[in-house]
Amino acid sequence: MRVWDRIVRSFHWALVLSFAIAWLTRHSSEDIHHWAGYAAAALVALRLVWGVLGTRYARFSQFVRGPATVLGYLAAMLSGRETRHIGHNPAGGAMVVALLCVMSATALTGWLMTTDAYFGVPWVEAAHGLAAHGLLLLVLVHIGGVALASFRHRENLVWAMITGRKREAGQADVL
Repeated sequence: MRVWDRIVRSFHWALVLSFAIAWLTRHSSEDIHHWAGYAAAALVALRLVWGVLGTRYARFSQFVRGPATVLGYLAAMLSGRETRHIGHNPAGGAMVVALLCVMSATALTGWLMTTDAYFGVPWVEAAHGLAAHGLLLLVLVHIGGVALASFRHRENLVWAMITGRKREAGQADVL
């Protein structure tokens, strides 16, 4: 069944690319690093708009849940009893929010470092480095969560983010 629209999929892979380029050029090509950061910031802005106006499974209202629901889902994961969700599961929704927030912080602090007011200011540089390293950690946890969910539900979620399609919903699945 169709789940992820073209905008969500394009956003996802473009953000992966912009973060990878920014990470790999952090000590070498300043211009490329800056443009990758600007691209990431623009992508986050687009995703925020699409999270409100987009298709069903793109909307934040479809997958952003409160802390109790997220913690309940994580507990179910630990016991191997989590339900399959057609869109993002509660843990995945929390990860989307965390990634968008930390990517925004990374882009903002990176941009601040290029301004006259904050160029060379130690706390801004420290905040940028902390945000970037935190973002890398979140990306690694995200990849682990995708691998776990793919294994547990016997569904290739990477392929789903390429094609936009997932297996049809079963009776126990959450639409």
